[in-house]
Amino acid sequence: MNQDEAQIRTLIERWAAAVHEGDLDGVLADHTGDIVMYDVPPPYDGVRGIDAYRATWPPFFTWQAQGASFEIVSLDVVAGDDVAYAHALLRCGTAEEFAEKPGLRLRLTLGLRKEQGRWAVAHEHHSFPHD
Repeated sequence: MNQDEAQIRTLIERWAAAVHEGDLDGVLADHTGDIVMYDVPPPYDGVRGIDAYRATWPPFFTWQAQGASFEIVSLDVVAGDDVAYAHALLRCGTAEEFAEKPGLRLRLTLGLRKEQGRWAVAHEHHSFPHD
């Protein structure tokens, strides 16, 4: 793993910890102003821009506060000079959901770009497998 890949891995691990903790500032850190996110809940055409991205998190935090988990199971990163991507599987769900579907995993894909010497997330895509 090269230095850029290690930096990106740390960035993603911090982001996931912030999501788990319900820390909105931590979730928003290291994201571009023009981020595009495709998420599990609507809007199905995605959200565009940091303000729209910010608005998606409070309902998730409310749901998660009821005892849901959000933790990285696997994470792979590939980095070039100024763009990178990562893909991960996460345990995202309640104890009841995992009891019903022990292998349930959230799929996460991230696109990053280097801006002024720092890596930032420019694209997120979250999905669950369709049964």
